[in-house]
Amino acid sequence: MAGSQGTCAGRSSQVQRARTSARQWRGLRGPGAGRAAYGDIMRRRRVAYGIMMGTCLVLFVLAWSVVRLFSPAAAVAMSVVAMVIPPFAAVVANWNIDRTDRRD
Repeated sequence: MAGSQGTCAGRSSQVQRARTSARQWRGLRGPGAGRAAYGDIMRRRRVAYGIMMGTCLVLFVLAWSVVRLFSPAAAVAMSVVAMVIPPFAAVVANWNIDRTDRRD
C-alpha cells in the first residue's frame, strides 16, 4: 500500500508542476497577476485585427457589388488593396507575441 500512496503523491506533484509551468508560460506569477495587462494587449490585437479584416471585407463587397457598375478599374484597385490587408492584419495580431506571452 505504501507504493500506491507514493504514486499518488508523485502524481499530485506532477499536476502541481504542470499548473505552475502553465502559469509561468502565460506570464502569471501569482494568482491573477498580470492578467489585466495580458488581456488588454490581446484585446487591442483582436480589435485591430477585426477592424483590418472588416475593412477588407467591406472593400471586396463594395468593389464587386457597387463600384464595378461605375468603374471596373476602380473595383479592381479596391480588390487589390483588400487583398493586401490580410497579411498585415496577421502581422498586427501576432506582433511581439513571443515577448508578451512567454516571460520565463
